Amino acid sequence: MRGRVRLIGAGVTAALLAPLTWWATRPEAAGDAPRPVPVDLLARDPHATPAARRVYALLAGLENRARRGEPSRTVIGQHVELQNERYNPSYGDYRGTKQPGYYYKKAHDITGKFPGFVEMDLGPGYGQPGWAVGEPRSYSRSSWPSCRRYWGYAEDAVDLALGVWAGLPRPADGSYHPSGTRLDCASGTRVTLPHNGGRPAGIVGLSFHQPYPGSPVKGFDQTLYRNSPAAGDSGWFGRVATPGTTEHQSLLVNLGYLADHLQYLAEQGVPVLLRPYHEMNSRPGHGFWWAGQDPATYRKLWRLTYDYLVGSRGLHNLLFVWSPSAWNGTSTHEPADYYPGGRYVDVVGVDDYSDTPQRPFGGKRWTEVWYRGLERYDRPRVMAESFHVPLSTAQPRTLSDTPWVLWTVWGQALTYSNVSGTSRKNTPEDVKRTYWSSRVITGTGGEQPDFDWTSLHKT
Repeated sequence: MRGRVRLIGAGVTAALLAPLTWWATRPEAAGDAPRPVPVDLLARDPHATPAARRVYALLAGLENRARRGEPSRTVIGQHVELQNERYNPSYGDYRGTKQPGYYYKKAHDITGKFPGFVEMDLGPGYGQPGWAVGEPRSYSRSSWPSCRRYWGYAEDAVDLALGVWAGLPRPADGSYHPSGTRLDCASGTRVTLPHNGGRPAGIVGLSFHQPYPGSPVKGFDQTLYRNSPAAGDSGWFGRVATPGTTEHQSLLVNLGYLADHLQYLAEQGVPVLLRPYHEMNSRPGHGFWWAGQDPATYRKLWRLTYDYLVGSRGLHNLLFVWSPSAWNGTSTHEPADYYPGGRYVDVVGVDDYSDTPQRPFGGKRWTEVWYRGLERYDRPRVMAESFHVPLSTAQPRTLSDTPWVLWTVWGQALTYSNVSGTSRKNTPEDVKRTYWSSRVITGTGGEQPDFDWTSLHKT
């Protein structure tokens, strides 16, 4: 696998790096090819930052190549659960707490390459009262208590995001901790993020497992429907999406916490793929507090969140990602009624835990049901969450059959899903098969860069 193919062919390197125009000017293939997706983020946000436009143009360009039946590529991604890496000794492939970004670095340890996309989780917290931050920072805005135990991971999230986008270590650049090392003021422990060559290394995203509005404790348990007021009050979810109510005011507190961290990344020039309110199509009473609810109210909640972040807070560095669960007809349903509309969504995806490489859903090719089902939304398609790398011994053609624009492996599943190793998802050989495929775009590292990530920074 060491013999690399230069992108997709002669001249394609420059085409993939063209900021906004190449895909817009290419003629559509004849026949019944799917409609192209929009090529410029300005169609959704007239004030989108240049860097956000370039990131979107990359994703849209890969999608449109696939829709024309041309060879395309997939950005390989990795989700990192920073709160579990730092505080949960039972998490991951050995017992004991880990440095933040452990599973970002683990991909490099196995393959010599970093992921080209990294998603951090700003929520849900780690079972502590109220929102808080690590050390005092500009984005605390005098509202969030600082130096609280189990909250340092929130600043690790923005530090790692900047480190992936701009590189670690960096010269002093006005940001926090350009060396990637700091002393956690709550615990006194030294925290070190993975170095990735000190230059732009990929693109980043944030998910937000948001505890229910008004929750006095912030943790994963408080994200679940069964532990929220929705379980006993059928009108509660509607009030969350109704301005002027107590519940809506509590929602704005949660969104304020999210926005403050996103604001810091905006000030540092970092575009963010933001993935809120995911897996909304679970059966009523299952999943998160926003899942299985009235679709019209869910769409209203999404649009209120969008208006707050983009309108009220002026965040124009965002790409909004809508990702239902894989709809299997039993625990989850077809998600179309929950779609907020193209005015509010840039990328569509799926969280796929319904099929495996060894047993694809519905007798189709692995992930094909979801890939084809998302085509109707006319947006770049991503595998937002999966336990598996896309290319394995069992499924070596996944990206030929279903050329997702981006594919993100969930957290510890890259090596093991539990510390005992009894539920192994990916072998080192399969991780290498994926990261060294000519169909995949990775981050920095290895013998030859897959992509010139500095091109996304050029004005």
